[in-house]
Amino acid sequence: MKLLYFAWLREKAGLSQEDVTPPDTVATVADLIEWQIGRGGGYTEAFSDEAMVRVAVNQEYVGVDHPVAAGDEIAFFPPVTGG
Repeated sequence: MKLLYFAWLREKAGLSQEDVTPPDTVATVADLIEWQIGRGGGYTEAFSDEAMVRVAVNQEYVGVDHPVAAGDEIAFFPPVTGG
C-alpha cells in the first residue's frame, strides 16, 4: 500500500510518501487512519482531527468507510478550497 501525504499532513508526518503493510485488521480508510495514529509521533498529530483530513484511494475521493487493500494508493490531504 502506497501512502501519499500533502501540505501540512506531509510536514507533520515527516515524509511525502511511504510504502506500508498494515495489519489485516485494516480494512477501511477509518481503520487505516486509526492505525496511523497508533504509529505515534507525527502521525498522531497529523491525524488528530479527522475532519481536517481528506482522502483519495486510487485517485478517487472517498469517505472513511471506503475499503482499502494491498496495492492501493492512498492520498491524505487537507480540505481544498477554491475561488
